[in-house]
Amino acid sequence: MASESSFDVVSKVDRQEVDNALNQAAKEIAQRYDFKNVGASIAWSGDAIVMTANSEERVKAVLDVFETKLIKRGISLKALDTGEPKASGKEYRLAATLKEGLGSEDAKKISKIIRDEGPKGVKSQITGDELRVSAKSRDDLQAVIALLKGSDLDVALQFVNYR
Repeated sequence: MASESSFDVVSKVDRQEVDNALNQAAKEIAQRYDFKNVGASIAWSGDAIVMTANSEERVKAVLDVFETKLIKRGISLKALDTGEPKASGKEYRLAATLKEGLGSEDAKKISKIIRDEGPKGVKSQITGDELRVSAKSRDDLQAVIALLKGSDLDVALQFVNYR
């Protein structure tokens, strides 16, 4: 009897890498000429990341610098959930949060993609905030990983516990 191979589909973010990207962005914002005298800053506020500046364009530029740093550190922008810039007094604020864990809707959507388009004989099982995919053949699992990487989902996926 051949043993089953499996892997888990998760959506997790390395907080240390995000923190490093945020510190790099803060350093660049403090040094760049176009951010002088506009009150531009980026910092943690609890679990959210808050960006401030004196105009809407500057706040979006701060976000752009932060997104560039995230990409360089290998973090998907799908894991970042940003709102719209809001005026508060004389400054504009933009809050961003990190999306972690597969929601039940996303897990069901991924499971449906695997059922409909994946190889036959591949089973998927939702457990908490992750999805376990198992099959007899490792080649089928590789095909499922390629399928999920190619599909346009609005969550950042990682594939762990491949055995």
